Amino acid sequence: MTPSDSPSSPRTWKKPPFIANPVIRYGIFIVAAVYLVWAFGSLPFNWARISEGLPRAARIFSGGFPPSLERYELLITGFKESFQIAILATLLGVFLSIPFAVMAARNIAPIPIYVIGRAVIIISRSFHPVIVAILFVAAVGFGPLAGILTLTLYSIGFVGKLLAEEIEEIDWGQVEAMRAAGAGYIATLYYAVFPQILPRQVGLSMYQLDSNLRASAVVGIVGAGGIGGTLMNAFGRYDYDFAFAILLVIIAVILLSEGISGWVRKKIW
Repeated sequence: MTPSDSPSSPRTWKKPPFIANPVIRYGIFIVAAVYLVWAFGSLPFNWARISEGLPRAARIFSGGFPPSLERYELLITGFKESFQIAILATLLGVFLSIPFAVMAARNIAPIPIYVIGRAVIIISRSFHPVIVAILFVAAVGFGPLAGILTLTLYSIGFVGKLLAEEIEEIDWGQVEAMRAAGAGYIATLYYAVFPQILPRQVGLSMYQLDSNLRASAVVGIVGAGGIGGTLMNAFGRYDYDFAFAILLVIIAVILLSEGISGWVRKKIW
């Protein structure tokens, strides 16, 4: 018996690899490295145009400092519209996401209803808000209505998916107790399901409001209302100092909303 095999020698634990088979593990690394080399080699990078764009980028950044707030009326109007879009879209989206979440929860919905609810959520999450905003702008025209519809659909997809997963993980004992007492489907939802997901619902609503506030600035770039349209107009007029002022205010508003939503979530949980 060697000293390392003696009963008194300490034993050390090593974390097992994520992929136990070394051939598969190292093969994945090799395939990923080959793919990265192929991807960078096949993409049409125009290095001459990139080098010509660096001086233009320097002129844009130099023209943006110091930021200018001379046209603060446009800034206030744009942000007021963005807040209105974000709040209305969050209220509509969260309200509509509840029935779709119930439909998409496998443990409380029949299979045909489950398929319909899950399909609505998947479709709502399949496209980026900018793409949806372009479609709604083409359908209803420029303005905040397109932004509200876009972010409402975006909220349904995100909140509905997480709520459906939360419903599927509820304590089933409360549901069985309600059914044993003779409660119907709606009463069971109201007294046994919704109370269990309410804290999660409030937290998701705060997060979605914060997310919609950010997204409202993005969808405005394609004409769906909000501060994004003001930002694009500033860049189009080469008012880089005013554009950078808008960007700084957007960052400040997002930081403030992050702090408020984090404080509210701590109070809830």
